[in-house]
Amino acid sequence: MEKNNWFRTYCYIWIGQFVSLLSSSAVNFSIMIWLSLTHKSAEVLAFAAIAGLLPQAIIGPFAGVFIDRWDRKKVMIFADGFIALCTLAMTFVLKSDGTNMFLIYLLMACRSIGSAFHSPAMQAIAPLLVPEDKLLRVSGINQMLQSVSNIAGPALGTLAISYFSIAQVLYLDVLGAAVAITSLFFVTIPHLAQSGSKSSISAVLDDLKQGMNAIYHNKGLRMLFLYAMIATCCIMPVAIMFPLLTIGHYGGDKWEMSIIEIIWGVGMLVGGSLLGLVNVSVSKVVLVNCMHMVLGVTFAISGWFPSHWFIPFVVLTGLGGMSMSIFSASFMTIIQEQVPTEMLGRVFSLYFSIAILPSMIGLLFTGFIADAIGVATAFVIAGLIVVLVGALSFFNPSIMGLAPKKP
Repeated sequence: MEKNNWFRTYCYIWIGQFVSLLSSSAVNFSIMIWLSLTHKSAEVLAFAAIAGLLPQAIIGPFAGVFIDRWDRKKVMIFADGFIALCTLAMTFVLKSDGTNMFLIYLLMACRSIGSAFHSPAMQAIAPLLVPEDKLLRVSGINQMLQSVSNIAGPALGTLAISYFSIAQVLYLDVLGAAVAITSLFFVTIPHLAQSGSKSSISAVLDDLKQGMNAIYHNKGLRMLFLYAMIATCCIMPVAIMFPLLTIGHYGGDKWEMSIIEIIWGVGMLVGGSLLGLVNVSVSKVVLVNCMHMVLGVTFAISGWFPSHWFIPFVVLTGLGGMSMSIFSASFMTIIQEQVPTEMLGRVFSLYFSIAILPSMIGLLFTGFIADAIGVATAFVIAGLIVVLVGALSFFNPSIMGLAPKKP
């Protein structure tokens, strides 16, 4: 497959996705501030997270089948449009007298359905456009864009929620989706036509089985997925409780929450920059394992610090963001190298589901954990488990033996 002018094509995609990421980051942080300060409840934050993730996890594997069958460019366009419509509907709910949290959760769930198609499609287009030896750098640049949006988004979201209602702030997300959709009209993304791609239930299940086999029959990839799933079970609840740690343990407010989010984004930017600008020679598997350990250490020490050590907490948060960025880019690149291009939609969707579904159990108990043992203690325990996962990965020959073998 010819991959000439791939950088110019990807620039168009990057511009649209960056605007969309920035607006979504601002809106998501505004919603987090609004929920945290309005309800001050770990349960509300947990239910919002479940609503935003569970539909994506459930339908993700089936969405992946159709992503591999359909034109991935069109999938991204329609998914962005659907998410924007759901956000627009949410503005009307929030404008009404009295906040109906059930409708908010429902619309967040609908947005999650759109993300089930958009996120894997975005990951699956890279090998169609980018030379294999540039995949890690492109993943690094993707993390850089995500990082910049994570830096500017919280600041923009904090300013927006300070001067406008939450309903008005949501319009930023609609505008960002419009820019992302428009940018896609200027690029051509190859479409891998699949023979015999009927839409019967049996055919869909057969395609899904092929995606599962791509993981199952690759022992190293299978074990890597398992370890990532265990780590995510701890990372997800902790990530949801970050605002409560900032407000409760460290005595912060919305600006302190904003600082923590911005510093996390700065860390991700540094990590993405290292991968995007430097020719990294270290094994991507080693990077994944080490970053698990570093991330776990930052969680554990953040919960262990005294309540007046806010500045050291900020520094650790930046280190955690950097490790998360390097982990994500390295992990995605491993999948892109190990799995045939025509099956990437299914495999990425399966990964998102495999990683997210078990974490729902942790999220369901987030409120109980916060009340029973305290948010700070939960950070320490979860962090130590993530460190253990990273350490054990080094002793698994199947994982350590993973090497690029793209057909």
